[in-house]
Amino acid sequence: MVMSDSPEGETVTVAAASPVAESDLRRRPIARGEVEDSESKDGNLVAEETSSEDSKITGDENKVENEASVEEKKQSGEDRGGSGAKFAYRPSEIPAHRRIKESPLSSDAIFRQSHAGLFNLCIVVLVAVNSRLIIENLMKYGWLIKTGFWFSSRSLRDWPLLMCCLTLPIFPLAAFLVEKLALQKRINESAVISLHIAITTTSLLYPVLVILRCDSAVLSGVTLMLFACIVWLKLVSYVHTNYDMRKGTISVDKVDVVPGSPSGDCSHELSLKSLTYFMVAPTLCYQTSYPRTPCVRKSWVCRQFVKLIIFTGVMGFMIEQYINPIIKNSQHPLKGNLLYAIERVLKLSLPCLYVWLCMFYCFFHLWLNILAELLCFGDREFYKDWWNAKTVEEYWKLWNMPVHKWMVRHIYFPCLRHGIPKGVAVIIAFLVSAIFHELCIAVPCHIFKGWAFAGIMFQVPLVLITNYLWDKFQNSMVGNMIFWFSFCILGQPMTVLLYYHDLMNRKGANW
Repeated sequence: MVMSDSPEGETVTVAAASPVAESDLRRRPIARGEVEDSESKDGNLVAEETSSEDSKITGDENKVENEASVEEKKQSGEDRGGSGAKFAYRPSEIPAHRRIKESPLSSDAIFRQSHAGLFNLCIVVLVAVNSRLIIENLMKYGWLIKTGFWFSSRSLRDWPLLMCCLTLPIFPLAAFLVEKLALQKRINESAVISLHIAITTTSLLYPVLVILRCDSAVLSGVTLMLFACIVWLKLVSYVHTNYDMRKGTISVDKVDVVPGSPSGDCSHELSLKSLTYFMVAPTLCYQTSYPRTPCVRKSWVCRQFVKLIIFTGVMGFMIEQYINPIIKNSQHPLKGNLLYAIERVLKLSLPCLYVWLCMFYCFFHLWLNILAELLCFGDREFYKDWWNAKTVEEYWKLWNMPVHKWMVRHIYFPCLRHGIPKGVAVIIAFLVSAIFHELCIAVPCHIFKGWAFAGIMFQVPLVLITNYLWDKFQNSMVGNMIFWFSFCILGQPMTVLLYYHDLMNRKGANW
């Protein structure tokens, strides 16, 4: 029979033996408490004694060798009848302490342990605390969500924005026609470049002009600007990639290509079907084909849709029940009492963080995965573990992979190929990102104060600071804490307050 009563998870095997003379048992030392079996003449297994040498611990090798002697247990009469041998663990048999070990929560071992139980505890505490706050808020202020939160009579005035959004596919079609003419050599390269510049610029300016001329809701304007920016980024990738393929300078890395997928094909074949797939696919980087999954999991898609609806509702509840009342009862953070402004920012930081996390989960995890599943799009690395970022620079490389890949492919590497230093190339990438953040917020609000632009460009000195701290102390927690502090406590709440009060101060504004 096998028993696991020994420490360290070791197993000591004791088999029922036939009557064997004590002189027939061969004894030999066994290192580190291992028990080896030897067969008797009649084929039955008997338990041998185990012994180990005296332990000698040195500072360098930390070797632990133990000496333990175990006397044989004589078989009783009932043992001879075939019953199992009795096993008794003695203190002298196997030592309790055999090697150097760290505590599970020590700094050297904490990241090698599983902390699923502590994570579950944090979830329980978070749910309990926030449930109490929600109940307290409802008892104190009542139900603050308006009936027209999702749809109101004002939404009917946003039909020009809807029509503008529906006409955006004209620009990819125009870019396809230009590429077709270029491939057939009907127009020269300078004309191709000029036409593409005109098409991409118009695709961005057209929605801006429509939003500025219409008194639309802010949410509708933000949605249209996001679509317009996505179309612009996709067009730039489409044009840039086709230019490389025409020049024969493209190189395809087949290391990460899924076996059997056609994603490594670099042949320059223009196809309206491939362009259409690219424009709706959850990626900003164009290529002629992508890794594909074999089928669509319909039940999985339904579950993700249910989650999307639930978390969208949670996000709307947080905005209407918490964020709106806080900002309506606040002063301009740059024109009032400093302590009062700090208190408002700190009070606003938690609901803003919850809304941002819900937005991230809804868009980057749920929506992009739903879209990828419906299109059988294989590469679904839409984000990485940005929450573990050691520096601000690492965070920007991890949290939005579609934009990061686009920046690396069409901004950073082209700058390096033209002899621009790496630091300047990084600043250029942040500059492009800052411009688009400002467009997506300032245009729908009809306010051009530059708060979003300044917030993104402020990341550049934070990148330098956190990189310096990482190089000096090699401590991942310092940069991670700076990122969370600047992101949760200082960045988002301050931007929300600034834009809200500027919007309220604008003549004729109606939030």
